[in-house]
Amino acid sequence: MPTAPPTPGRTDAHRVRTATAALSLALAATATLGTLTAGSQAGVPVDGPQASVAGQHPVGAPGTRVQAFATGLDHPRWLLVLPNGDVLVAETNAPERPDDATGLRGWIMKRVMQRAGAGTPSADRLSLLRDTDGDGVADQRTVFASGLYSPFGMALVGDTLYVANTDAVVKLPYTTGDLQARAAPQVLSALPAGPINHHWTKNLLASPDGRSLFVTVGSNSNAGENGLAVEAGRAAVWRVDLATGRAAPWATGLRNPNGLAWSADGSTLWTVVNERDELGNDLVPDYLTEVVAGAFYGWPWGYFGAQADSRVSPPRPDLLATARVPDYALGAHVAALGLAWSAHSRLPAALVGGMYIGQHGSWNRQPRSGYRVV
Repeated sequence: MPTAPPTPGRTDAHRVRTATAALSLALAATATLGTLTAGSQAGVPVDGPQASVAGQHPVGAPGTRVQAFATGLDHPRWLLVLPNGDVLVAETNAPERPDDATGLRGWIMKRVMQRAGAGTPSADRLSLLRDTDGDGVADQRTVFASGLYSPFGMALVGDTLYVANTDAVVKLPYTTGDLQARAAPQVLSALPAGPINHHWTKNLLASPDGRSLFVTVGSNSNAGENGLAVEAGRAAVWRVDLATGRAAPWATGLRNPNGLAWSADGSTLWTVVNERDELGNDLVPDYLTEVVAGAFYGWPWGYFGAQADSRVSPPRPDLLATARVPDYALGAHVAALGLAWSAHSRLPAALVGGMYIGQHGSWNRQPRSGYRVV
């Protein structure tokens, strides 16, 4: 857990950078859809997007249509659809942090990430988008909450909106139809953060009974190279009790979990995980898996069960012997982020009955992979 107190919000002025709005997985399928095979080592190369062309659109599956819901946003990263159809979008980026990626490797990584839009100041706000005339395009936009600290995941439970800042879960009052938060955020529970904060995004999802939040906390390194001491509480999904704010790890060994979703009957929790880099173009597959209470999934000592990573010292074959094998391989470096069940979907029948996974796309693979919804 962090030693410094969490930050409910901050008021630094940040340079605004215009970016194209992300489309919500909860609203539409926005690219070519594929199928998954249980336990498969997926990884058929997928050509990444070419240079931007004015008017270029994602290509949807047959029977679907893709259009921009909102544009001109500042690095939109996560969405929440509210009960009345309003959409909250987290305009956010990594917090300022020490230079933890030095040398030639660090220079290359930063250059590539900056080209993808990372490495710019965070807007640190939630914007509310409203489609007042029902044409599928947001025509009203307000700043719902500002001065947050690299916000990402959001969940509405009753009349309380929970937001995952990079260092804490905070809460705000919400009434259906609100255009702006009625009060400043209050800290519910601190989250592991710290000065390195390698994987800064924190996502969250409420339990079906509304008593708990499940929160993703990514690792503080690629594969333990910053030392295991800085990994305390990280590479895990946490459970936070809403009544008390008490938090504890629910499952561990998950390098960088992002999207969370409940099964259709609410009995099982699922996540998508970004696995480690620098083992080549085709290792290690990112994956979709059930999040089992108390389970260990291998990071940093290994991956996909007993596959040891020789870069991590000292080795822990005893722990790897207990590691749970993830359910579905998605392909190496596809950067699976979004996750949503297809329940109540208006999509064609052929696309209903499973999960949608948004693949952000590779930054370090040739040929590039991901950049689609499957």
